[in-house]
Amino acid sequence: MAMPNPEPTVQSAVEHALMPSFATQAQDDRLRGKLRCVVVTPEKAVIDTIVDFIVLPMFDGELGVLPGRAPLIGRLGAGELRLKTGTAAERYFVEEGFVQIRANVVTVLTANARKATEVTADAATKAAADAEALPNGSAVERANKAKARDRAQGMKKVAAHNATA
Repeated sequence: MAMPNPEPTVQSAVEHALMPSFATQAQDDRLRGKLRCVVVTPEKAVIDTIVDFIVLPMFDGELGVLPGRAPLIGRLGAGELRLKTGTAAERYFVEEGFVQIRANVVTVLTANARKATEVTADAATKAAADAEALPNGSAVERANKAKARDRAQGMKKVAAHNATA
């Protein structure tokens, strides 16, 4: 069972996850054997919770994180973020971004994060069609098109998982 936390703010996420102090370190001693997951978008901190296990969608595959993981900074891919506590699992769709793992705190910086159940097959199909409709004349346009395709592919995977769940 996840410990109830107040609504996270960007300020609290930055203070605790990106710039820890002795006070926040002492406060996070309660993490022994657990992970703290903080997901931040430009608008707000979406998630700030304590879990047992995290699966991150990296740009080149998935990464499972258990307590005691070595520090890491990596490139996040569009896909499904899974948070597991006991037998309960929460799923989210996250777009590309970055992840930092340090001292049992997993910080995800992404443009967008939402519950996986909000991603439908229709939305994934529309995202794929929108990606294909983008121009690809210049290098920047090709990069934007590739990013949109990756996002649509991540949405398709999450929607397919929703259909089987």
